[in-house]
Amino acid sequence: MAEKRVEMLRHERLVIRIFLPALLVSMLALASVAVAQKVRRDTVAYTPTNLSLAAEPAVITACPSEGTAAPSVVHLNAHVTSNSPIRYRWTTNAGRIEGDGPTVTWDVSGLQPGYYKAYLDVDTGSGDAACQAFTSTTVLVNRCPPPPPTCPTVGIVCPDRVVLGEPLTFSSNISGGSGNVTPIYNWTVSAGSITDGQGTSTIHVDTTGLAGQSVTATLSMGGYTLDCSATCTVQFPVPVECKKFDEFPNIARNDEKARLDIYAIELQNDPTSTAYVIVYPGQRGRPGEVQQHTTRVVDYLVNSRGINGTRVITLVGPPRDVLLVELWLCPQGAKPPGMTP
Repeated sequence: MAEKRVEMLRHERLVIRIFLPALLVSMLALASVAVAQKVRRDTVAYTPTNLSLAAEPAVITACPSEGTAAPSVVHLNAHVTSNSPIRYRWTTNAGRIEGDGPTVTWDVSGLQPGYYKAYLDVDTGSGDAACQAFTSTTVLVNRCPPPPPTCPTVGIVCPDRVVLGEPLTFSSNISGGSGNVTPIYNWTVSAGSITDGQGTSTIHVDTTGLAGQSVTATLSMGGYTLDCSATCTVQFPVPVECKKFDEFPNIARNDEKARLDIYAIELQNDPTSTAYVIVYPGQRGRPGEVQQHTTRVVDYLVNSRGINGTRVITLVGPPRDVLLVELWLCPQGAKPPGMTP
């Protein structure tokens, strides 16, 4: 029995001698793998953080709009490369930043012209310096350019009454425009001539010989870099005048009728016209001679040619060497013909 026990102990010792080294080698291998895995995990967890920052726009011009300050906003966009949660901390040396993520807005309203900076700190909260990053960006606030010059409101008051031969009056109304500008009145006219008022707000224009023509007055305001002008046009009517159709002395009755026939045709062609018959007595004429010729002409026109008697007007002119009859055609609105001595 004792011998059997001794044999078992020898066998156990032999097994230990054989397997113990292999077991130790396996344990060492497993420990090496664990250490390597831990190193790899630590290396992945603490990869340095990459950070970039962009500002849009990088140059901004803030100008008042209609009496109120125009909003001036810069958009800040951060790009971070990290496999851990990121905390963002934004600061600036002027203005106001709104937001706390990778994209925020930077309000630079009211800042004086110059360069301003926005700063960004990011970290993962691990406390390791390799997981933190810092950057900044610069924005230029430009000075607002001066407002562009503006023309005043230029208006011309046209004359409401246009009479041939009488002067025309043009006046102006000026309002608004860029301040600190002394207005200079420069007038021009397309016809006629300026008699007075050049360089002032009101001018007078001579209209002699402008029958049937138009007159355009142009006012250009000097003192401005822009074309600040206005125009006004008036039209003179074509003059309506009487015209002498015929004249004849004391001639034969049939010759007189022939002339009156042609005269009547002209009167019929224009039913609005008026016939003026002027009889100039001869200095040595017989008494009643003027009345005789007047009655004879009117009677023929009215009773033989059918002219309305209200359209025939008779006048007696001053004496001449011999009796003379004038036949006039006067369009509607024309002044009666004058009588020559």
